[in-house]
Amino acid sequence: EVQLVESGGGLVQAGGSLRLSCEVSGVTFEDYTIGWYRRAPGKAREGVSCITNGDGSAYYADSVKARFTISSDNAKKMVYLQMNSLKPEDTAIYYCAAVYTTDIVWTATGYTYWGQGTQVTVSS
Repeated sequence: EVQLVESGGGLVQAGGSLRLSCEVSGVTFEDYTIGWYRRAPGKAREGVSCITNGDGSAYYADSVKARFTISSDNAKKMVYLQMNSLKPEDTAIYYCAAVYTTDIVWTATGYTYWGQGTQVTVSS
């Protein structure tokens, strides 16, 4: 059974940092691309970042470039999202997702498995 479990969310002041974690189980980790998405209240789901675990290629939304960094630990089957210089507009539920491919996948509908999400709240 494939499972993705996010953790690391919380309440932080603007300008602060958080590191989200996504624990992946039930897959051959290196064969999967992992993405981070977020959904803010009243807004559509938005792609944040993704990483191909085969070669570590990463992709970021323009809104988070230079502030967020995605990384993975193949041995632990973990994907991390380091979020720095957080802004109130980063407030959302953050989800990680997985798909069986070694390519970058940006479209949310391209992902097969999803976690339950973790809340990130950035106060001004």
